[in-house]
Amino acid sequence: MALAIAPLAVDNCLTRNEWICGEYLLTRRTELADATMQHLGIVLASVVLGLVIALPLAWLSRRYPRLEAILLGSTTAIYTIPSLALFSLLVPLSGLTVQTVVLGLGLYSLTILVRAILDGLRAVPPEVVESARGVGHSDGALLLKVQVPLALPTVMAGLRVAVVSAVALTTVGAILDAGGLGGMLLDGQRTNFKAQVLATSVLCVLLALVLDLLLVLVERMLTPWLRRTEVVR
Repeated sequence: MALAIAPLAVDNCLTRNEWICGEYLLTRRTELADATMQHLGIVLASVVLGLVIALPLAWLSRRYPRLEAILLGSTTAIYTIPSLALFSLLVPLSGLTVQTVVLGLGLYSLTILVRAILDGLRAVPPEVVESARGVGHSDGALLLKVQVPLALPTVMAGLRVAVVSAVALTTVGAILDAGGLGGMLLDGQRTNFKAQVLATSVLCVLLALVLDLLLVLVERMLTPWLRRTEVVR
């Protein structure tokens, strides 16, 4: 008797179009996992692209103060462009592809990353910089061995914001058929499939939380001197 009732309960869960449906998670787990990995790939690619561009821009702003207002103003202006409009502007360059989404999100992240890196470099005590120069550090060695490590806490804080923002904005990339959780979310909204809408929304939130936690752990690994300071206090 129990075997005859269970399938009926499963059918009702789907046919009633409920928000919470365990059978949906079971039958679509592979599709949800693939979409989550696609979403993660877009996020990581866009943030890495943003970092590659933001590092030299922040260094130029720090080295040449006259450029600071221009560079910061330009990155801020990009962020004011609505995501749909920015993607549309990039379509002639890279087409209706996932590359357009990655490029757009990378440009968006510049507003956060350039400021975070610049603030981190500014937070390095001047006496530390002078001491490093006094022992013979070149500009390159000074940047890599002294300034960047000391700027890491501020940079990581900005990176966490950029990653969480990218997780949210990647869903907008569904309009370009870029895949990820955004595509499934959009399909669920079009068909009024409540279980799919809720599942993909929750996965987006969980992905953002997990990535943020991982970045916190990475920061603690890269800045052991901060942990020693906390212990001493």
